[in-house]
Amino acid sequence: MDPKSVDEPSGAGAWAPGKVAELLGVSPVTLRSWSARYGIGPTAGGAGRHRRYSDADVRRLQHMQRLVGRGMPVREAAAAAFGGAADPPEVPAARRVRELEEAAEDLRSASVAGLLDETLGTLGPVAAWTDVLAPVLRGLGDRWQRGDVCFASEWALTTEISLAFERFSRRFPAAVPGRPVLLACCPAERHSLPMEALRATLAEAGIPVAYLGQLVPAETVADLAARLDPVLVLLWSLAPPTADDLLAARVRDLGRVVGTAGPGWEHLGDRGFARVNDLASAMELAVATAGD
Repeated sequence: MDPKSVDEPSGAGAWAPGKVAELLGVSPVTLRSWSARYGIGPTAGGAGRHRRYSDADVRRLQHMQRLVGRGMPVREAAAAAFGGAADPPEVPAARRVRELEEAAEDLRSASVAGLLDETLGTLGPVAAWTDVLAPVLRGLGDRWQRGDVCFASEWALTTEISLAFERFSRRFPAAVPGRPVLLACCPAERHSLPMEALRATLAEAGIPVAYLGQLVPAETVADLAARLDPVLVLLWSLAPPTADDLLAARVRDLGRVVGTAGPGWEHLGDRGFARVNDLASAMELAVATAGD
């Protein structure tokens, strides 16, 4: 038999037990023991007598492992992860930070994704960003400053954070009646995660939002600001070289309310734009403008 057919998933939602054991870092014997004792075996159909783990099974097993790592007995962790029969222990933000750092350092993308989904689902996007995600990213920035090249870890983490915000946002209706808040990075800005966090927060609050992403040309931003009729255009800049004062003025000349977000704008002083520098104040500005 081809080992690949045993050790690798044959498609979405069809994980062979050997691959699941490898992913979790446990022996196949342990995996079979969990199945026999706690009834958490594979649920997806397979050829003949061979059943496979679904994607949902794997996510629940990962959640169970995290609960065990946080001090919950295995039986209770299995019940909580698979049946919601027990309240999971409260997890301090510092522990969540450490778990994400370790998973990103080891390039365990599936573990990072699970931790992010749990963090966003438990804390919501504002607290998740402020108390967990931003500190992890600052820690990576500090490592760069010390000369510790950690590009792979940073790439793994930022990619998964972006995907997690997208998954979280999809929980809520995409089309919400009303004029939207338009979120845009300045054209040269490559760091978009704060705007993605704000997008998820607005989606959770039921506020119409349009998000343009990073590296969108100024002409496109201005065109969409004219055509979408937003109640607010919020322009994000992390560092002074990317703050586009001309674009902000151009959008304002279209008759739009413009807000500038991020530390990149601070060197320009007061240009008559509302200015925010954290997720909570950006949310307050968006809510206030949407309510006018």
